[in-house]
Amino acid sequence: MSYANLIVEKGKIATVTINRPKVLNALNKDTLAEIKAAFDDLAADPEVKVIILTG
Repeated sequence: MSYANLIVEKGKIATVTINRPKVLNALNKDTLAEIKAAFDDLAADPEVKVIILTG
């Protein structure tokens, strides 16, 4: 899945990076919805054991 405000790297250790440098990675409704969607997608992948959220 493609995200406008996130960079998602999959693997045993998945990384979700908030990518909104112009607003210092401030969270808004759209970004929070993308984070939820990314976490739901990663949680459904049996290979993923850990999710790191960074920004």
